[in-house]
Amino acid sequence: MTDMTRQQAIAALTGPGAPYELETITAHGRTFRSFKTAPPSLRALFADTATDRPFIAYEDERLTFAEAWRQASRIGHLLVHRFGVRAGDRVAISMRNYPEWVLAFTAITSIGAIAVAMNALWQSDELGYALTDCGAKVLFADQERLERLATCAPITGLTVVAVRATRPPTRGAPLDDLLAEVGDVPMPGNDPAPDDAATIFYTSGSTGHPKGVVSTHRNVLSTLMSWEVDMRIGELMLGIVAIAPTAQPGTLLAVPLFHVTGSHAVFLSCYRAQRRLVGMYRWDAAAAAALIARERLTSFVAPAAMTGDLVAVAKAKRHDLSSLISVGGGGAPRAPEQVRQIGASFGGAMPNTGWGMTETNAIGTGIGGPDYLTRPASSGRCSLVLDIKIVDEAGITVTQGQRGELLVRGASVFTGYWNLPEVNARAFEDGWFRTGDVALLDDEGFLFIVDRIKDLIIRGGENIGCGQVEAALLLHPDVAEAAVYAVPDARLGEEVGATVHGSASLDVEALRAFVSGHLARFEVPRYILKSSAPLPRTPSGKIHKRQIRAEALAGLDAVK
Repeated sequence: MTDMTRQQAIAALTGPGAPYELETITAHGRTFRSFKTAPPSLRALFADTATDRPFIAYEDERLTFAEAWRQASRIGHLLVHRFGVRAGDRVAISMRNYPEWVLAFTAITSIGAIAVAMNALWQSDELGYALTDCGAKVLFADQERLERLATCAPITGLTVVAVRATRPPTRGAPLDDLLAEVGDVPMPGNDPAPDDAATIFYTSGSTGHPKGVVSTHRNVLSTLMSWEVDMRIGELMLGIVAIAPTAQPGTLLAVPLFHVTGSHAVFLSCYRAQRRLVGMYRWDAAAAAALIARERLTSFVAPAAMTGDLVAVAKAKRHDLSSLISVGGGGAPRAPEQVRQIGASFGGAMPNTGWGMTETNAIGTGIGGPDYLTRPASSGRCSLVLDIKIVDEAGITVTQGQRGELLVRGASVFTGYWNLPEVNARAFEDGWFRTGDVALLDDEGFLFIVDRIKDLIIRGGENIGCGQVEAALLLHPDVAEAAVYAVPDARLGEEVGATVHGSASLDVEALRAFVSGHLARFEVPRYILKSSAPLPRTPSGKIHKRQIRAEALAGLDAVK
């Protein structure tokens, strides 16, 4: 096979009758390109790939794709026939990356209900808020989340199912006990329609509570198909003939499933590729390297902090990581030096990454291999089912190389935030979603993210709304004013910093302990600075955060 240009490869793969044929459709009032050959729903994806090949591996537990589908069908039966869950009902999941997370998600989306992925790091306040906000009918929760739920006010209409509880739950019944009454049953219900809602993932914004991002089956499947066609385009351009691998591919599940990186790029991408999914209890770079070596895993996808940790372990050469073919990124950009280290540290593994959001179901732009090594600061080229543009403050598209706000539209873009019509009206403009990222495009169509408009911190791939942290700080009776901002961090990309002004008796450590009861651990400020004077303000009366951050960073540099 001769090498192809990018445009020739795209035409060969997406034209009429091609494996990834594109068609133009209209759904939810928007017109966009969609994959004609995509499965019609997540249920169809799961059922059509339910083979006897190994799928889930967690510690000493093993399930094939077929066994996972049968187990999920039993959970689906339980949801429909015991708990009365119907199409469109919300069913929440809040737990570690246990196999039950995958099985519950499979069941929920297959019966036409909406799977609500809860951030497992949330404390009681956030957990209670999201369960009430989405109107969850059922919650699957493990021991840690059950304990947090116990301190929440009762939530009307919520049924709790305990997963791997280490003691009798105070609310709900253990999943194993419930399933003991269910035999080998088919998945109940009918195949959902492509444009039915399938998921709600909560994302932190620049202000207020987390917002529920609602996506359809088509939105999610467009992402999975997009990654597939991107890989095939690369193979055709390099003249590589795709052949079935001699050994089954496998990937490490180390990213939380409540993030689209974990759920989409790691978990859901396994089905059509028939890839093994090897999970771990919590992130530990040495343990991850041992798993990769023992299971001969071929791919690893994680934020920059985690891939950086693995690079450090790889340099020690205690484990054979030569089975790795791909080391992907997500959630936050990598430093250019880490990109080069990945290319040099894992034998034949090539780095890849991209720009995407929860709102775009993890896709947007992508880059990998030689392109990434020569452009380590880029987020890549646009997905074939999306359009991007960069506009100035007046909404006019900027010229090539100029900075502006990045807008996106297309098949994977979510339908809107749950129950927030006013926010949706501001977030969308003629079908284009305003990302809040400042970006530029070079002369070859490669995207570079250079700044953010939104008041947001990205710590190790976790989005943290500054307004939410400020609100928690202001709950303390000794705090009168608070400003929260990003502090650069070598491993995590950014850390949370705060400057507060209040009473003379304000104690920083007591304040940190106080907000720990209202915020997830990753949201608690690592740096808290006390100001003896009221915080500076702009002429319009707003707290002058840029000045405060600049002064704080200068002070932190001075003491390092």
